[in-house]
Amino acid sequence: MSRGICPRVNSFDSVRILALVIFAVNAIEADKHTCYEVRAAFQQRYIGPLHLVPEKPYKDADLQICKHQGPSCCTKKMEECYQAAVKRETLQKIESYTYELENMLSSQLDTFQDMFQYLLSFSQGHLSSLLEGTYSSLSRQALPHVNQLFSSLSLYLRGANISVEMTIHKFFNNIFPLVYARLINPGIEGSVTAGSTMGDCLRMIRQDVKPFGNHPVTMAQELAEVLETGRQLSLGLDKGLEVINATEHADLSRDCVKGLAKMVYCSHCRGLTLIKPCVGYCLNVMRGCLASMAELDQPWRTYISSLKKLTLAMAGHHSLELAMLGVRGHVNEALLYAQSHGPLITATVDKVCGLSTREPPVFSWIQNFPSSPVMPIALTVSQTLRGVLRVGIISHCHIEFLGQLQRYKSFFNTLPELLCDGEQTMDDSTCWGGDGVVESYNARIVRNGLHAQRQNPEVKVRSMDPTIAEFKKRLEHFNQLKDLTFFFLYFTLPMSIRLLMLLIHQR
Repeated sequence: MSRGICPRVNSFDSVRILALVIFAVNAIEADKHTCYEVRAAFQQRYIGPLHLVPEKPYKDADLQICKHQGPSCCTKKMEECYQAAVKRETLQKIESYTYELENMLSSQLDTFQDMFQYLLSFSQGHLSSLLEGTYSSLSRQALPHVNQLFSSLSLYLRGANISVEMTIHKFFNNIFPLVYARLINPGIEGSVTAGSTMGDCLRMIRQDVKPFGNHPVTMAQELAEVLETGRQLSLGLDKGLEVINATEHADLSRDCVKGLAKMVYCSHCRGLTLIKPCVGYCLNVMRGCLASMAELDQPWRTYISSLKKLTLAMAGHHSLELAMLGVRGHVNEALLYAQSHGPLITATVDKVCGLSTREPPVFSWIQNFPSSPVMPIALTVSQTLRGVLRVGIISHCHIEFLGQLQRYKSFFNTLPELLCDGEQTMDDSTCWGGDGVVESYNARIVRNGLHAQRQNPEVKVRSMDPTIAEFKKRLEHFNQLKDLTFFFLYFTLPMSIRLLMLLIHQR
């Protein structure tokens, strides 16, 4: 029965089957010793021209990085392509991790500047409506000075080298001739025209005569104090963007690129295109490559702490909003003061600048005194409330920003770990150790920092990158200036805000 099912195999058939098996085995072995997988990876990763990859492994004595005693699928030209590719890939990975941080700082800078511009525009319109509604006799000539005032304040908030105090005093100097000729002594406008001797004299003596009382000084002090906080916050966010941009365009050293090529691509030379580096091996290579960036860790931590304090100062109370909305009140009080002291101001001006061309009638300043200066202000109460409400919503965004900042406090210290995390490495018995497949990486894993990395077994770390060193100095200088600014700012804040800032500093 069994013979019927299984026919007899003769000796000729046996020889034939054995030959086929030997042929198949030889074909498999021949396929193992080709560079097909290496060619495929070389093409898929856009590393270089495909003709550079040999068809079969052979010994190349010219190899500088991926040296191997046995046959190899790599050539010196391929090593050059591997170095260019791994440098490009590493910089792209660094940029992918810095993108979120850069976007966060950029978005917050835009939010702050939008808020500042909104407050400036709102305050400018507030003041313009006061002049047009209550002091219409001088509004047309005064409005250009109002525009110049807020334009200068806007430039200051964006970092321009402008003095807030001088800007405000210049504003009051410029409107004094208008106030003198149209509110205090109406009818003498002809002698106090732009560029006239009388007009120039009035501008020069304004701070000595004090026709507006102490209101200009008070307004200058209040605005200088709160605008400095906003200015420092804008400059701080911009400084952070500069540092991030510098890291994205940092130049990787030659030794670093060689170490990266050995870690990522030398396994390909042996046909191992799917093997991944050991975690410890990757950390040593990445920490060596980013040794200069790690030096930014401490000044960056200080920078983040300062940024939190300034953001909290902006969001914790509405001093900036109140100061900007108070400009109208200060100017109104200054004009009322000038009108109520008209005779005394006129007498002083006549002594210093000479007699006016026309003697004002007795008590003429009373006739020009605004009968109801409160009404125009009352008409804008709803507008003011809307302005404060909008700024309050923006302040809520600032609080959210504080939480996001905390995640990036140790960014430069943890960047090597980020680059070695996930699917980039393996931590088991089959990982690439640089010279072959190993069960585990046994070399010493060196800590972060330029000094510690001099003992790195994988990458030679010689000196700090000049670009990173320059931005480290800038960041440290910025932190020093910020400490001085915050020292004066701190004691103007409510106690509750001070306590919150102390808690943030301790964290």
